[in-house]
Amino acid sequence: MRRKDDTLRETLLDLARSIADSDGIEAVNIRTIAQRAGIAIGTMYNYFSSKEQILLALTEEYWMQTLLEMKAVIPDGPFCEQLKEMFLFLRERISQSAGKLMNSLGSLETLGQARMASMQSVLEASLIRSIDRDAGVRSDVWSEQFTKQQFARFVLGNVMMLLKSKAPVEDLDFLIAIIKTVIY
Repeated sequence: MRRKDDTLRETLLDLARSIADSDGIEAVNIRTIAQRAGIAIGTMYNYFSSKEQILLALTEEYWMQTLLEMKAVIPDGPFCEQLKEMFLFLRERISQSAGKLMNSLGSLETLGQARMASMQSVLEASLIRSIDRDAGVRSDVWSEQFTKQQFARFVLGNVMMLLKSKAPVEDLDFLIAIIKTVIY
């Protein structure tokens, strides 16, 4: 088997992204990408075994880029303010391309969710850093039974549930009221 060319893989993903942006996710397919890349369909299968594999790779790239951008745009400040900004940022992204990509994974949805778990661990670490930088958080709130990690996981789980259910911001405000009661 020939060695895969990372540059060609990136080119193929760029073409897939371009097709998805211009013609919609449903227009992304192995044949069209191969034609636009000027390669044989068999060569395309050396890099991606299915349309879903391409969409999964695009989804992962999209989320990595989103997390980098989020880190740059969320201002420092109290934990609850950062949490609200994070929620609004992610809600906007999910309503754009991210939600459509995630919903298009078909038979790979479970695999996609497993890979998204690593993205969630990045978000969880970000929440912990935000808690650590918030001077208003009571230092006596944490214990062996109630750790920052558990709390961050709980908060993130609730935020993700609100995002998936397309809940209004008022539901997040209720969660934030609970958080304030607990940690301040």
